[in-house]
Amino acid sequence: MITAALVGSGPVGHAALNVLAEDPIINTDGIVGAITRFVVPILLAVLGVIFISRAGKGEMSKVMTSSAIAIIGLAFIAGAGALFLFGQKLVQLIFG
Repeated sequence: MITAALVGSGPVGHAALNVLAEDPIINTDGIVGAITRFVVPILLAVLGVIFISRAGKGEMSKVMTSSAIAIIGLAFIAGAGALFLFGQKLVQLIFG
């Protein structure tokens, strides 16, 4: 509890206690949620700005190609997320 007194009882204090514990607890659901909530919208906004700037220059073929690649990439990300969520159940289904 000395660490919590030094860094506070907020998220930093909880993270420090979890790291210094004998069996550290990693909140993977929180990490995936944070990535989904904060990182993905920023990346999509950057892609949108790139697509709009290319379309403004008249490079429609590059915009269409980039859009298709981005959609395929998002499908792979969604598939990986689904596998992350349902992977254990799939393994139990296959191997009993």
